[in-house]
This record gives sequence, structure tokens and C-alpha cells, in this order.
Amino acid sequence: MIIMWFFRIQYAALSSLFCLMLFSHAYGLSSDFEQPIEIEADFAELDDEKGVTVYIGKVLVVQGSIVMTGDRLTARFTSDRELEDAVLEGRLATFKQTPDEGELDIEGEAEIVEMHAFENIFYLTGKAKVTQGKRLTQGHRISYDTERSLATVRASKGNSPRGELDPREGGRVRIVIPPKESVKPSLLEKD
Repeated sequence: MIIMWFFRIQYAALSSLFCLMLFSHAYGLSSDFEQPIEIEADFAELDDEKGVTVYIGKVLVVQGSIVMTGDRLTARFTSDRELEDAVLEGRLATFKQTPDEGELDIEGEAEIVEMHAFENIFYLTGKAKVTQGKRLTQGHRISYDTERSLATVRASKGNSPRGELDPREGGRVRIVIPPKESVKPSLLEKD
């Protein structure tokens, strides 16, 4: 019985981590997905009937160069055990991944990181920020459609009943695109 429980937890962890990492898979080490997944938390619970796995307390997920942290990880599965969605929450849930070919690490944080598998969409909500070196994308909510490679960044919601954006309510999107670094010839070089 314990072995079955362990296997189910690992299956849930594998599925949820795989989909959470889709947000940055295009940039990560190609060997990351070949590495084992390690999940640490103060508590883990699997509810087969509801198809929900929950990790609570100092959640740490590692696979290869990918490191994710949060206070709570919840993964929901269909009756066929396919991952439906996963939510990583925290004072700030974080992720970090090392890309191939010597690029700078990709780092991100938000109060909530959501992945919706069937829609191929990720949401970083609440103090959302993604950086790579001097590049920065920041706002209240960052959404990323992995199928269409489309990112949308929103400022904080206004007080309208439908939650529409209202620039008068404060909060702005911030994107920093640094200049391309050029290589300057050395004064000591001869032609």
C-alpha cells in the first residue's frame, strides 16, 4: 500500500512538473526532462477520488537545472489520470532554469503560478516578474500561450464589476529590453 501511494505521488509530481515547466522549456537545458524529479514538502496528500494531489509547506521541486519553490502545489487530474491543471502558490512562488548554450538563467516569481494543460496556457498572477539577465517583464498578471508563443502582460485590475483594467487605478506593466551588447575591438589588436 505504501509503495502504491509513493508511485501515485511520483506520477502526479511528474505530470504537474512537466506541465509547469512548459512555460520555459523552449529556453531550458535539453537534458532537464531526462533528469529525475525531486519534490520536497512538509506534507503531501493524494485524493484519488477527486483526482487531486497537494503538497504543502516549503515546497521544493527540482528537475535538472529547473528549481521551483512555493508554499503549496496543487495538481488536478482527469479520470484518465491526465494532468488538467496545476497551481503553485507562495508568498512568492519562484522558478529558475538554466538555458542551453551559456545563456543567462531565466528566473520568475509570482504569488500564483497556474498551468492549464488542455489550453496550453500559463498564468503568473500577483507581483508577476520574469527576468533573464537585464531583460525584465513585470506586471500584475503575465499569461503565456505555449502553443502560439504569445505572452500578455497586464497591470493590476481596476475596481469595475467585470475586473476590467483601469489605468487610473495605478499599476503599470514594465518591460525592459537591454541593448544588444557589441564587441569593441581592443586597442592592442593589429589589423
